[in-house]
Order: sequence, then C-alpha cells, then structure tokens
Amino acid sequence: MLQRISTIALNTYREAARARILYGLVGIALATAMYAVVVGAYTLRSAPRVVSDLGGASISLYSIIVAIVLAATSLHRELEYKTIFPILARPVRRSEYIVGKTLGNLLTLAVFVAIDGFVVLLTLAAMSGRSVPLIVGIGLGSIAVLAFLVFKLRSLGTFLPIPWAFTMLVIASWLASPYPDERRVVLGMCLLTLFEASIVTSIATVFASFSSPFLTAVLTLGVFVVGRQADSLAQLPVKVFGQAIHDVGVFLSKIVPNLHVYVPARPLLTGEAVDSHLGPYFAMSGLQSLGWTVGLLTFSILIFQKRDFL
Repeated sequence: MLQRISTIALNTYREAARARILYGLVGIALATAMYAVVVGAYTLRSAPRVVSDLGGASISLYSIIVAIVLAATSLHRELEYKTIFPILARPVRRSEYIVGKTLGNLLTLAVFVAIDGFVVLLTLAAMSGRSVPLIVGIGLGSIAVLAFLVFKLRSLGTFLPIPWAFTMLVIASWLASPYPDERRVVLGMCLLTLFEASIVTSIATVFASFSSPFLTAVLTLGVFVVGRQADSLAQLPVKVFGQAIHDVGVFLSKIVPNLHVYVPARPLLTGEAVDSHLGPYFAMSGLQSLGWTVGLLTFSILIFQKRDFL
C-alpha cells in the first residue's frame, strides 16, 4: 500500500513541478523580496523587519494560491486526459489514489515554500552586512549547480529540486543569523504555511472529488476566506449586525477550520509574547492541521468512491 501511495505521490509531484504557475509565482516571490528591500530603504532601521514581514506574508499568500490551483486541477487533469482509468484498473484503491495525489501536492508545496523562504532569508542575509558578492555567488552558484545536475541526471531531474530547496533554505537561514528575530519570523511562517496549506489542499480535494476545477477553486477560496476570519465571525456584535447574522457568524466559525491560527502576531513568532510559547503553539497548530487534513481526506475518499467516471 505504501509503495502504491508513494508512487502516485511522486508522479503527482512530477506533473505539478512542470506547472508554469509555480515558476511564475517563484518569480513574483523574488519580485516581492526586492520590493520589500525598496520599501525598507525608506524605513531606516526597520528595513529587516519590513523584509521579514512582507516576505512571511508573501510565503503564506503565494502558497495558498498554489495549493488551490494544484488541488483543483490535479484530479481534473487525470480525468481530462483519461490517465485515471489505467491507474484505477490496476490494484490501486481509490483511497490510495486520493492520499497519493494529496501527498504529491503537499510535497510540491513544501518545495515551493522552501524556495520562497530561501529567497527571503537570502535577502535578509544581504542586508545583514555579509559580503554581497558572496550572497550573490551562493544564490547564482546554487542555481547553476542545480541546472547542471538536472541536465546530467535527466531521469532524476524533476526530483533534484527537493533536496536542493531544503539545503538552500538551511544555508540561507545560517547566513541570516545576524537577524535572529527576522529569521525566526520567516522560518515560523514557512512552517505554519505548510500546516495551513495542508488544510486548504484537503478542502480543495473534497470539492475536486465531485466538481469542476473552477467551482473547486471558488468554493475553496470561499472557505479559506471564512477560515481566516473565523475569530472575527465568532464575535460579531449583536447590536450592529443583529442576532441572526451573529448566529450565522458563530455557526460558520465552528464548522470551518480556524485558519487565523496560522497567521499569528509577530511577537509570538519572535518570542516576545509573554502569555504564549512558540513550541506549544506550533504543536497545537500542527495537531489541528493533521486532524483537519485526515478528516477532510476521509470525506474526500467517501465521495470519490461513489463517483462514476463513465
């Protein structure tokens, strides 16, 4: 079973890694980092904070876009090209197929988050007083090495960005050590974004199991927006909105994942919050993400098993 799931996951990653939207969003992430540098130049001593805050926000935003697009189109692409029929004709359960597709999308997202975090941390490293030629050399040199390996090892070329992305994230994190608080913000947002993207991917998988890509994207985006505002919806004032709208807000806040957990205030990420600790917070948010992901995937499997493709 594990071998079948891993095979489907790797094939899903290979297909997703060829999506042009990933390369476009990586380019936008690089442009966002450059924009943060320009904005930070007008804030005197707050430039590193601007880069880390904008970088963390961009990591979250772009990853959610990728999660929705990948989950909404992955299954539909299999149906459109009819590649799902020979897969399910083999001894592969539909539950294994759904789990494998989801894990493949999450692996793609993890690589994307690592690359985005690498760009932001490398920008912080360049601002920390380290040698700019060294930073540029590491960035361009690592890309050149990756391109060379992809050219030489074409059979493994699609999978080489996986170890490369995480290795470069570690190196960039070390280079950004002069700004420990900013580094903590970026790395914290990388981890929380993966937790949130796991839930969003699972939500999109539920809708994709019975609807079109466009409808899946719209519905998933709607649930995401509601989830980000879950805390506010639960506290709508009755005097302003009325009892009926207040009750609807409370109801929605209880049935959708509270995604506001994954965009905490900066003092919590930097360790300045006295009433909360980062370790337990990550553990709680990770368990919540795991619970929602497992529950939503189970629901997706139940729907997918009833689906007739003919």
